[in-house]
Amino acid sequence: MKLSIVTTLYYSEPFIKEFYNRITAEAKKITDSYEIIFVNDGSPDTSLAAAIDLHKNDSHVKVFDLSRNFGHHKAIMTGLSHAKGDYVFLIDVDLEELPEWLGMFWKDMANQTEYDVIYGVQDTRKGKWFERVSGNLFFDFFNSLSDTKIARNIVLTRLMTRQYVENLVNHTERELVFAGLCALTGFKQKGVIIKKLHKGSTTYHLNKRIDMAINFLVSFSSRPLVYIFYLGMFITFISLIALLAIVAQKVFYGAFVGWTSIITTILFIGGIIIFSIGIVGIYLSKIFIEVKNRPYTIVRKVYE
Repeated sequence: MKLSIVTTLYYSEPFIKEFYNRITAEAKKITDSYEIIFVNDGSPDTSLAAAIDLHKNDSHVKVFDLSRNFGHHKAIMTGLSHAKGDYVFLIDVDLEELPEWLGMFWKDMANQTEYDVIYGVQDTRKGKWFERVSGNLFFDFFNSLSDTKIARNIVLTRLMTRQYVENLVNHTERELVFAGLCALTGFKQKGVIIKKLHKGSTTYHLNKRIDMAINFLVSFSSRPLVYIFYLGMFITFISLIALLAIVAQKVFYGAFVGWTSIITTILFIGGIIIFSIGIVGIYLSKIFIEVKNRPYTIVRKVYE
């Protein structure tokens, strides 16, 4: 198998037919030995039925139906683990990322054979001002805390060699952060400037973005735990100075120490303690999930 194309389905029925036609046209320009893998991530709409119809009419199409919704990144890793091509092209099905990038990435990799990954990077981040600002802040914040650096405004779409994919899917984390694992896997990678479209809606709502950001941080950095230690030392030092100042005022000046300042100090330190325990709790929950060693997805049925 020369080429595998992997994508996932979740509320994707409106895009599947056009995606299939366009990606098939691009694949045929490269080789006749290709496969298109659709991973149905428990989509509540008719995405599965639409993909099965394509499979019935085209032997190049394979469909992996997961037993429920496991999440975008886990569905991606499932598709990659079943891809058989010497090269694997990963792309979202919603047409924000253009199927025609396959030909562009293929030419780039053919001209620079030393690279194992060609991935897309947005020159200007898509979306409204909040999405752009929060996205830029996230990349800056993550890269400042983590030893694993990721490119600003990186997109999902990428063309990868067989060797790279085999090493990527060796990661067995149950709480996956795909972009981080791609960077952590290493090999020679190159970013290509692209322009991503914006369809105006997304399944990545604010709460999911926050959860992903937290997962990103605790999966690739232990520095928050170190900062808690330094924060504790700083508060202890300040508290000691404040205590000595209060004692000095009482002894030398007979000053009265008001309850308001004491209560405020207690509330402040209490808030810091609860916040710190929360951070530790997130790391403990990650350990709790990982030690169970559960499969990150379950495939209900395969159509191939």
